[in-house]
Amino acid sequence: MNRPGEGGVKLLVVDDDSSHRTMLAAVLGEEGYEVTVAAGGEEALGILEDKVFDLVLLDLRMDGKGGMEVLGEVSARLPGLAVVMMTAYASVETAVEALKMGARDYLTKPLDTDELKLTVARVLDHSRLETENRELRARLKEEYSFGRLVGTDSTMAEVVETLRRVAPTEATLLVLGESGTGKELAANAVHENSPRSSAPFVAVNCAAIPETLLESELFGYEKGAFTGAVGRKEGKIASAHGGTLFLDEVAEMSPPLQAKMLRFLQEREIQPLGSGATRVVDVRIIAATNRDLEEEVRQGRFREDLFYRLNVVPVKIPPLRERREDIPLLAQTFFEAYREKHRQTVKSISPEAVALLREQPWPGNVRELENSIERAVVLCRGDLLGPEDLFPGQPPSGGEGRLEDPYRSGLTLKEAEAELIRLALERAGGNKTQAARDLGVSRQTLINRLKEAP
Repeated sequence: MNRPGEGGVKLLVVDDDSSHRTMLAAVLGEEGYEVTVAAGGEEALGILEDKVFDLVLLDLRMDGKGGMEVLGEVSARLPGLAVVMMTAYASVETAVEALKMGARDYLTKPLDTDELKLTVARVLDHSRLETENRELRARLKEEYSFGRLVGTDSTMAEVVETLRRVAPTEATLLVLGESGTGKELAANAVHENSPRSSAPFVAVNCAAIPETLLESELFGYEKGAFTGAVGRKEGKIASAHGGTLFLDEVAEMSPPLQAKMLRFLQEREIQPLGSGATRVVDVRIIAATNRDLEEEVRQGRFREDLFYRLNVVPVKIPPLRERREDIPLLAQTFFEAYREKHRQTVKSISPEAVALLREQPWPGNVRELENSIERAVVLCRGDLLGPEDLFPGQPPSGGEGRLEDPYRSGLTLKEAEAELIRLALERAGGNKTQAARDLGVSRQTLINRLKEAP
């Protein structure tokens, strides 16, 4: 629907008073609307069967089929159509009844033309926002459907089936897997396919927020709670009320914050920093980590009681190297998505390119593969995406500057990963942020891998 006053917005005026119809058509026509008139309810319903309108101005009292009867039929047949009622017999009862039946607003005769214009513009704008929100919700449903978790591998199929079964429940979910495997995508899919889908999905990356700020980011704070707290701030937990809170990289929480999070999970209450009052918050928790949480518990770095609170339904997403048969399907899915998004003319991926993709170690997993496909689609100059588009200026396999297949070179997985990180840092001139971006992982993940490197 076009914006009000921009042309193309169609209004239907229904009134059995011919002079009033003429006045309304003239006033609204001057505002740029396309106005059709009807002299009664039966005529209006006939017109609505043949033409599409953005708003109906409907008189309440008319000879023959009255306004409330017409409103009832319009609400049943065309539930998204905005209706504004008009009447010379104003009363609270009729206004409330009309609004309950689906009217968007209510005007009394004699009409004030300025109020008429403002009301029509406001209702149209609200209707437009509702339409956009419905379309956005539909796109989100599609984007975060379980179909986005592409794969024919049996392990991946089990993961998707578990996510499908847990989505309609309130169970806490713990998503395990290396960086880039799609943990947040899985969490989002669960949320969008749950009864909480119309409420917020709030993601917090515990590794990306400094330890000193993470508590206030999660729980919020009152003005004056600490130096620099110049106003009140609602925390991420409170902002997720009614919806889902996704705690990514939950193993990065400090021990004191783990204790406070455990209390929240037990009591479902939060106490913002600097506040003496508590607040009940209704959220579903989905946590994720790329670490072995059971080992973190054994090492004393993660609370055992918090682990059991989070580990209600554990789901482990396998790394890409363990499901190489999925790489061609994933590559094709990303290829089609980014070809459409960036409006590129490249038609397909060459078999040589697919074979090359299957040979790579992919330490950044699905995220790294997706980034590589997007970059190749954007930079490809021909109709066929080939190896040279995926790895420009480098030999298609082996060769100087590229890591050989670790199974052929004799390297272990850890050694192969360390060598790939070394090459990325060398190419980025030691810039960890750029190297992480090239590898398709977060900077914190790169730092963690460097600490673990052999």
